Order: sequence, then C-alpha cells, then structure tokens
Amino acid sequence: MELHQTNTPLAEEMKSRTQLLGLTGTNGAGKGAAADFFQNNGFSFFSLSDVIREELKGDGLEPSRDNLIKKGNDLRQEFGPDILARRVLERVADKSVIDSIRNPEEIRFLRARENFVLLAIDAPAKLRFERVSKRGRMESASTLEEFIEKEAEEKTQNRKGQQLHICLEMADWTIINDSSLESFHAKLEKFL
Repeated sequence: MELHQTNTPLAEEMKSRTQLLGLTGTNGAGKGAAADFFQNNGFSFFSLSDVIREELKGDGLEPSRDNLIKKGNDLRQEFGPDILARRVLERVADKSVIDSIRNPEEIRFLRARENFVLLAIDAPAKLRFERVSKRGRMESASTLEEFIEKEAEEKTQNRKGQQLHICLEMADWTIINDSSLESFHAKLEKFL
C-alpha cells in the first residue's frame, strides 16, 4: 500500500503550514525511523514515551515494554487520558514531531492546537516482530504469538488506557512501511 489520506480531510493550505506532526502506529512499524526522517528535515522531536521513561527512572524501574505500558496507563488513570500530551506540549517548540501517541484523548488535545496533523505508521505483524527482535530492546515477547498478544494490551476499550486501534483510525494519513528503508523514506518525502 502507498501513502493514503485516511480520516480527516486537510486543505492543501493547512498541510503546507503544518508545524505540529503527531506519530502513532504499531510497535516496530517504523515510527522511530519516521521521527529520525522528520528531525533531518527540520522538525524538533518529542516523545510521549519519554515522559513515561522519566517517570520510570524516578521510580527506579527499567523501561521495559511492560513497564512502559503499565506506567503510561497508571499516569492516564491518575491524571487523565491526555496527560502525556499535556506534558509534552509544554516542551514543544514550532515545527515539531511528537511520537508515541496511543490514546484518542491525546489526539483530541493535540488537535486543539493549530496545524496539527496525525500520521499513522503500520506494517504487517510478522515484519514488525522481526524488526523489534533485531533492535535489542526489552520487548517482553520472544515469539510472534507473544508479540501479537502483547500488542492486544495496546488495543483496550479502557478510555484511560492505550487505544492504539482507535488512534490508527483517527489518523489524517497512513503509511504502510512494508518494504525497504529507501521506499519508506520515499513515502515520507511524498507525505511532506
């Protein structure tokens, strides 16, 4: 699949003035590579997951995928489902990319900001599992089946939990990253 506009129609004028770009997507789909690409094209980088990592560090906990999911959900439960977006937006400058959006309320909060565009990155589960297996992070899944089960935790119906499937549906644009890095970069160029 190629780059395609999904849910929200955007005027050409608005697209050309985009200053705040959000990234959502499945684990291992290429959000990090997309963030690197945008940084190389003049965007500042911020990640909602970095807010959670800071909290985990303060608690003396490892930033494993399990801990990130649990702590993120705990923060949303205690402070509201848009807490991560609120904390990151305090740091954001002009022309920024915000990674790791996993709750619809985060999107709603960011959409209140002028010129916000949400880009979803996705890829087939088997390919994503192969990618995360190579990157050496604490992913909490040693088989494809465990990977898919862990991903189900990010697709809850809990308003204050991760609702990644809804975030994917709310994206303005979607890129399927199912080929080479060069092909992915070409799709990102087309998006810009």
